[in-house]
Amino acid sequence: MNTSANSTIRNQIETLRQALHRHNTLYHAHDNPEISDAEYDLLMQELIALENAHPDLQSPDSPTARVGAPPLAVFETASRALPMLSLDNAFALQDIIDFDNRVKKALQIQDEVLYTAEPKLDGVAVELVYQDGKLAMASTRGDGITGEVITANVRTIRSVPLQIQLQTGAVESRLEVRGEIIMDRKGFEKMNQSREDKNLQVFANPRNAAAGSLRQLDSSITATRPLDIFIYGTGLVPDMNSDSHWDVLKQLKSMGFRVNPLIRPCLTLEKVLECYRELEESRSGLPYDIDGLVIKVDSLRYQGMLGEKARSPRWAIAWKFQAVQGTTRIQAIEIQVGRTGVLTPVAHLEPVRIGGVLVSRATLHNEEEIQRKDIRIGDTVFVERAGDVIPKVVKVITEKRSGNEIPFQMPATCPACGSQAIRSSLEKSDRLESALRCFNARCPAQLKENIIHFASKRAFDIDGLGEKLAGQLVDVGLLTSYADIFQLTIEKLLQLNRMGQKSAENLISAIDRSKKIQLSRFLYSLGIRHVGENIADILARKWGNIDTVMQQTPESLAAIEGIGKIIAESVHGFFSDPGNRGILDGILKSGVEILSPTPIAVKTLEGKSFVLTGTLPNLTRSQAKALIEASGGKVGNAVSRNTSYLIAGEAAGSKLEAARRIGVEIIDEAALMQLVAGTAI
Repeated sequence: MNTSANSTIRNQIETLRQALHRHNTLYHAHDNPEISDAEYDLLMQELIALENAHPDLQSPDSPTARVGAPPLAVFETASRALPMLSLDNAFALQDIIDFDNRVKKALQIQDEVLYTAEPKLDGVAVELVYQDGKLAMASTRGDGITGEVITANVRTIRSVPLQIQLQTGAVESRLEVRGEIIMDRKGFEKMNQSREDKNLQVFANPRNAAAGSLRQLDSSITATRPLDIFIYGTGLVPDMNSDSHWDVLKQLKSMGFRVNPLIRPCLTLEKVLECYRELEESRSGLPYDIDGLVIKVDSLRYQGMLGEKARSPRWAIAWKFQAVQGTTRIQAIEIQVGRTGVLTPVAHLEPVRIGGVLVSRATLHNEEEIQRKDIRIGDTVFVERAGDVIPKVVKVITEKRSGNEIPFQMPATCPACGSQAIRSSLEKSDRLESALRCFNARCPAQLKENIIHFASKRAFDIDGLGEKLAGQLVDVGLLTSYADIFQLTIEKLLQLNRMGQKSAENLISAIDRSKKIQLSRFLYSLGIRHVGENIADILARKWGNIDTVMQQTPESLAAIEGIGKIIAESVHGFFSDPGNRGILDGILKSGVEILSPTPIAVKTLEGKSFVLTGTLPNLTRSQAKALIEASGGKVGNAVSRNTSYLIAGEAAGSKLEAARRIGVEIIDEAALMQLVAGTAI
């Protein structure tokens, strides 16, 4: 083809792309379409035909990319400079009044604070990154700092702009926006009906369906799912010349992003309360699921002054709607055995949809709860679900009893191992606790739960050793204690059903990486009753090594501030047990290295805040964090103007760019050690 003809086709393709991008924006962002769906489809078919005829002119930014890309082998991950934080929850009016008072107190003002109120969508949070006006990357929330890259899947969602209309005079090349990907109810029901017709497993609710759709390795499957998005905020952005969150949302809408039309800006507290009531009343008529109202301080300057806690901003809160109830029937009651041996009754229900979720199980808490509410197998009951709380049986509808209902009795033995179930006394009084317990240290049900806890992210962090695999390893006898984890081999793992060579190799590698662990994490991993992360940290800092901790008496443990009599007896009892000591010996002989916290005599970093990025030459991330905190400093997840120092190591990420942009001092590990020692840099 000659140059002139090729140029003509290129122009045709570009004209069609720009027209389709424009119509997408008009339809999804502005609710103001200029052409019918049929006309839009004709333009799309014309573009597809031209691109198929000229594959050298295809582009990932083309509207035709909505059909999906080649399948991925696995999702990559990406870190972000500003974390995607969770929100604190409120469940009552007083919680919101208290929030408003905290905001005013922190800002040292008495005047009304203006808020923006947004529907809390029940979907999947994502971050979209645009480079030079084009969608470059999309990622999930993940742990807030690191998320899975799902760009190919997000490109298939028609309401996600592949190109944006940059503001006139914009000089920044990068824009990060955040939103919620949802699936509306009609689309969800239609998709589930189609899956049922094909004898495929149906999704429990629209949120699960959206999450499952975004985690498809084949984006052509995602392209068939009825997904949508609403943008609610930003990450790192160019200066938008505004001090108002609402103004930022309006600017994002003008760029082509879809912003929820139910957002209400610049409200006093009284108006926020009205907005909540109106939204709760109208929620059932909305085309998608919502579970509350998000309240944000509208002033960006105030947001900066209020700052953030470890996992949530101080300038926003999620006010959950009142609990949603449904009526169903108890089909059976089974006993679950927890990590600490507690026997918990769980009701199996005729499935009922409550608040957008298909509920088939509900906790009955304990024997006293069953007796107090007179719950029987076969009863018709009210079941309540509030937010993400486990569903519970509220009351029995006794008027619907037929006489065939069966009273339930707690078992005398553990259903998992057959050991006697014992009702233990609280402290040394004669009062008995309401829970029955299995005290068999070899109980397989407890072992499974303990293995899951031992391998969890905040303990040994063994990637790949989750609930399903832990259960399988216990069932076949490969795990009889924690220590057996470090005796696993590729050959042993390959004996399991559906365990491939690569998966086995990955698990063994994860186990080997976990063998260096901080003392506080090690103590937490053991699952000692009453010992959470905070108590484990107190013990680690007080005694410094595992041998010293194990030698303590109940009296010496109880003498530590923050450790009471009950915790002291629990810790002493755990380490006095010969079986537990044998398991600990097995762990230590397998090559596990327990790292002691660094003792600090002087709080040289008092009043200073730090952020870590990259790989340091000598310290791990957790070691550096422990060192800073022991020296009186604080460690944050994101760089802000309140950050004293950014500690940058090799392969530093986007936090380094953020620090340079706002003028935060950047130091290395050596400079940190000087600060800790009290020596000027």
